[in-house]
Amino acid sequence: MPYVVVSALSHPGLLRERNEDSLVIGPWTLCATVTETPQTLVFPLGTPLVVAVADGLGGHPGGDVASALVARRMATIGPALGTEDAVRDALNGCNRAVHEAAGGDEHSALAAMGTTIAGTVVRPGALLAFNVGDSRVFAASHEGLLQVSVDDSPPVEPGQRTTSLITQCLGGTLAYRGIRPHVTAAPLSAGDRYLICTDGLTDPVPTDVLDAVMREHDDGRAAFELWKAAIAAGGPDNITLAVVRVADE
Repeated sequence: MPYVVVSALSHPGLLRERNEDSLVIGPWTLCATVTETPQTLVFPLGTPLVVAVADGLGGHPGGDVASALVARRMATIGPALGTEDAVRDALNGCNRAVHEAAGGDEHSALAAMGTTIAGTVVRPGALLAFNVGDSRVFAASHEGLLQVSVDDSPPVEPGQRTTSLITQCLGGTLAYRGIRPHVTAAPLSAGDRYLICTDGLTDPVPTDVLDAVMREHDDGRAAFELWKAAIAAGGPDNITLAVVRVADE
């Protein structure tokens, strides 16, 4: 029987005082906390399985609250996300939920809280990749690491590789603002692998390094080595990642 192996971790990095990232793997969530080692979970390939990361906005109050709210909501509705439209509806619902929880009051402790999100819905024969913001989804194949998410970021300045600015997210403003989620469908078969991560991994670690790690390692070891690469590069931000592999007995 085909199955899905997911190995993941979430860590504050070396410079942040706390972790504002959250993670969802099926019904399991890890919200604004820390894993000391990668956690590996195995699921039968059948009911839609959501694997996603949410990165609470830095510089805004309540980033950890926003990312946790979205992760828990996606965990609850994940088994119903069998179509592209269902995923878009879910992300729009998350956006409304974050705005409502923030309260729309500039004096609120949660004023303008927000979060990015990126992830996959794994189901028999097909995968849906989605994102809002600059957290990323990569397909890992023999041809190399291919980004399948779409960064909601302005063009980088000459000489820069990354930017901390984003053009849309879930929440993030005092007044309600709609979003346009990115959702992409792809065929799925045994052996396919994906990397889902916040920018705490992709900002300090170049794509060629991520590719080299994914080529050399699977599952928990890959997750650990990716985290090590981010720490070796200074660990400037929270690091949350999940490695997804489809296997067949």
